[in-house]
Amino acid sequence: MMKAYSTDENAPMDHQRAPTHMSTTILTDLSRNIAADHASIQSPGGVSASLKSLHGGRRNGVQLLDLSDGHFCVSIIPTRGMGLWKARMGDTVIGWASPVQDGPVHPSFVNQAALGGLGWLDGFDEMMVRCGLTQNGPPSPVTDPFAIGLHGVIANRPAHYLAVHELPDRLTVEGHVDETCLFGMNLRMITKITLVKDTRRIEVEDEIINMGNREADLELLYHWNFGRPFLEGGATFDAAAEEVCPRDKTAAAGIRSYDVYDEPTVGYAEQAFFFRLKSDSETSNTTVMLRNKNGDKGLALRFDTRQLPCFTLWKNTAGYDDGYVTGLEPATNYPNPKAFEKAHGRVISLPPGGRHLAVTSLEALPTAGDVERVAHEIARLRGDTKPTLHHAPVEPFAAG
Repeated sequence: MMKAYSTDENAPMDHQRAPTHMSTTILTDLSRNIAADHASIQSPGGVSASLKSLHGGRRNGVQLLDLSDGHFCVSIIPTRGMGLWKARMGDTVIGWASPVQDGPVHPSFVNQAALGGLGWLDGFDEMMVRCGLTQNGPPSPVTDPFAIGLHGVIANRPAHYLAVHELPDRLTVEGHVDETCLFGMNLRMITKITLVKDTRRIEVEDEIINMGNREADLELLYHWNFGRPFLEGGATFDAAAEEVCPRDKTAAAGIRSYDVYDEPTVGYAEQAFFFRLKSDSETSNTTVMLRNKNGDKGLALRFDTRQLPCFTLWKNTAGYDDGYVTGLEPATNYPNPKAFEKAHGRVISLPPGGRHLAVTSLEALPTAGDVERVAHEIARLRGDTKPTLHHAPVEPFAAG
């Protein structure tokens, strides 16, 4: 068993804070042959981190890193691209009940080329999973020598560097995940996932770097997924929408009720809607929210539309055991075939050494007052705008 490596340094955790004494514990650094099996870290302010390895079945060898302030907890999966498995607020679990019940699934059990390129679904059970980095939509054409399956490969790549940065009122987990291939891509994702005590909020800051000597394509989508108790019949989605476009004919049939959810419905066919959202004129920040039927609990997702200009709402109100879930998905592009996205100028081209920053944050809303506060926040962004609803797929959102 390898031990963690600790160091102290004086450095700010972000540009908004004055320099503060910071302690760093390195849990994994393959360049120095550091790989801890377990660890426990406690900040003076009461935020803790706990690393453990899972055993048995398809989760064998998966590492989980839990961040907790005693009231709010989030589980990070370094083995699966630094995704977020589930969160917990008191007795309330935030996430969804995937048909994949033996997860989190080790990437070695996920054959992404299987099922006609849909093998990614074999391991899909996270609250937040990233799609990308060179492609985030449907599988590539099989004629492509570098064909990539559904939603890309980053979610099935383990972190080769993992550290916990400790400040009095917060812990930040830093992970490095590479998407590299000889003759192909050479991208690195540096993620910093932060929990601040007593905020019920988790922030995910990702920087994607082109480590190669050639330009590289970037597509990045954050697949935030939620089920009960936030998702239920009569639950609603709220956003400052300017335009809403169905992805396909199936979604077009539901355009008039795109923002309202059904009870679990056996045989329901998934629907996806592409959005153009309003944002703050100075900061470019926007907020979207999922709230339950009674409006007394919800989830708020915030992001910068300069970093993530495209948003997709995924509705899959199928039978509960078949995966009753909705996805709130900010992204650099819409999850269309890559050729379509490139034709519409939505595939980022990173020069050698180029970087792209993306920050998202999730806030849990446990009371009606919290939900009302965020509803007012969205209403201020919306102003007098009434969204344009397209009743069929139209360009530039989707192929007509």
